[in-house]
Amino acid sequence: MYQINFQNPIHVFFIGIGGISMSGLAEILLSEGFRVSGSDRQKSPLTETLCSKGATVFYGQKKENLSLHPDLIVYTSAIKEDNPEFIAGKELGIPFLTRAQLLGQMMKNYKIPIAVSGTHGKTTTTSMLSQILLEAGTDPTLSIGGIYQAIGGNIRVGKSDYFVTEACEYTNSFLSFFPKIGIILNIEEDHLDFFKDINDIRNSFHEFAKLLPSDGTLIINGNIPDVEVITKALPCRVITYGSSASCDYRPENVTYDNFGHPSFTLLGSEDRDEGTYTLHVPGLYNVYNACAAIAAALLLGIDKECIKQALSDFRGTDRRFEYKGQVNGFSIIDDYAHHPTEITATLNAAKNYPHKTIWCVFQPHTYSRTKAFLPEFAKALTLSDQIILTDIYAARETDTLGINAGTLQEEIRKLGHDCYHFSSFEEVENFLLENCTKDDLLITMGAGDVVKIGENLLQK
Repeated sequence: MYQINFQNPIHVFFIGIGGISMSGLAEILLSEGFRVSGSDRQKSPLTETLCSKGATVFYGQKKENLSLHPDLIVYTSAIKEDNPEFIAGKELGIPFLTRAQLLGQMMKNYKIPIAVSGTHGKTTTTSMLSQILLEAGTDPTLSIGGIYQAIGGNIRVGKSDYFVTEACEYTNSFLSFFPKIGIILNIEEDHLDFFKDINDIRNSFHEFAKLLPSDGTLIINGNIPDVEVITKALPCRVITYGSSASCDYRPENVTYDNFGHPSFTLLGSEDRDEGTYTLHVPGLYNVYNACAAIAAALLLGIDKECIKQALSDFRGTDRRFEYKGQVNGFSIIDDYAHHPTEITATLNAAKNYPHKTIWCVFQPHTYSRTKAFLPEFAKALTLSDQIILTDIYAARETDTLGINAGTLQEEIRKLGHDCYHFSSFEEVENFLLENCTKDDLLITMGAGDVVKIGENLLQK
């Protein structure tokens, strides 16, 4: 594998430079004096930011984009071998690294690299821990899988030994990492277009845990079924958090304010009181996300009062139960949930939020995920009072697998719950304007572009 020498900056080309993670890595390299270029399908705020910092960005992926003959090409799993830039790079003999391999090599440059993994909650927990480190004045470098307004984007380049990043299991990309502290939030079935089954996924997380060195630490949710199988024979220290008294940390006395924001007391081993924390993001799931972040912060020796203040100041990241505004007296929330567990957590959180009727506009994400979890999606969505489906967002997929949004609609109706389906966003928006009333709560939900519905409504 090609190894980057960070003391000798080179010219790196990113295929798909506008992606949330790729753009962050490009920005870090720019800050280290590297020459950066790349391509993407279209202009975006992320590519414009890179250009303002000195990157060269081409729109449209063509072999001519490699005419400057970069020293290294970085690509993601979304790039196929028939990509014209991929082909041209191979013909020119330019070395390649995957996005994950580059990120792993970056981690080696820091004394305290922290990787946050899990099927759900990575972006929020990474952001929570980032907020704590910023509050503590540690000057960390941060790579977040979403837009975090506290740092004005998804990346922050610091000057200290701290590096915090998300660690995604898809295509086993996190197995290219070199963390000193690893966090596993949860392990569930997902990405079944790559993994065989839940056992394959669990094995992947076990391999991730084994990456931690003997002087490293794994922080893991003790509520994960058979968690000891994941932690067995690890050379590193293991810290658990969860609902069981056997965990090293557990939340107690969870209460909610009028907007569903929780407060809780954190108990350590032998019921040691580790303080009371108040969040300004909703839901029990965020209590557990906060527990993981607190456990990491306490491990790093950060003062409890600093942690409390940071978590109280934390207001979430874009597209995670994000308040967008009001139209005709009803509130609009947008959320990235695209897995049944995430949907369940978000809609349960919404029940504690002021509302008369909960409307959920759900955009299924990928045919493979929709087919794999069809009954689970239907059951989760029935937690909403009113359900509207858009067409499936295909993302990287071309095979429909014989299903569509109508298939999910039928599954929901089998459960005795009505459900609407519209093929265009304009139809959805017109229907909502006619039917949503004062004090209703509208949630646009999914990992695609469903956010546009709420944003369009706010312009009408």
